[in-house]
Amino acid sequence: MNDKKKKISPACASCAVEIPERICLSDKGKGPKGCPSLTRKNVLAQANKEYGDKEINHFAHMASLQEAECYANRDQQPYIMQPTKTRIVETCEFAMKMGYKRIGLAFCIGLTMEVKIVEEIFKEYGFEVVSVCCKAGNSSKDIVGISDDEKIYRGTDEAMCNPIFQAKALTHEQVDFNILLGLCVGHDSLFLQFTDIPTTVLAVKDRVTGHNPMAAIYHSQSYYRKIRHPDIKS
Repeated sequence: MNDKKKKISPACASCAVEIPERICLSDKGKGPKGCPSLTRKNVLAQANKEYGDKEINHFAHMASLQEAECYANRDQQPYIMQPTKTRIVETCEFAMKMGYKRIGLAFCIGLTMEVKIVEEIFKEYGFEVVSVCCKAGNSSKDIVGISDDEKIYRGTDEAMCNPIFQAKALTHEQVDFNILLGLCVGHDSLFLQFTDIPTTVLAVKDRVTGHNPMAAIYHSQSYYRKIRHPDIKS
């Protein structure tokens, strides 16, 4: 039976097998029905074949190398994870490993204060930084058919976020590596759709939690229980 005939979709998020005993981590491990490691071998083979490309192999090699270097004292046995590097340090080090020189920053104008600090840090690591904010171009929301009552500031010719312009502008500037900082849900998707340049995310937007969306997840059994009940009006 080929992959297309499989009716049970992968559900790794709800896997009940203890992590050390999972097939994705051990050749002697096991997985539930629909486990992609067991039921999507054709897709796996196609994916692994991509690493035969020299550039992709190099990129993946450096990513795995950077992953390991984020932990200290790996010579200790038995080893207990000791993470030491923040996301921004990890990003800078990976970019250095790849030999990148020009960094593209696509950011939300609501993070103007934060992006200045981020830019300073990248420059301190020796990178040239090209940055484009979400409102660059001052394109009206009329372009995408937003009515006045759908605007944030009603009664104004409100500028829309333009991630397509951000992506194309950074491509035009011939940056080596894009960093996304605080783009809205959906806008980040459009950016990724319209860029061919390697891109990573430093932080995502969360207007309530100070751009730390995991805070709501960690408190979903207590202070943020409301997110589990979308039927209850705010």
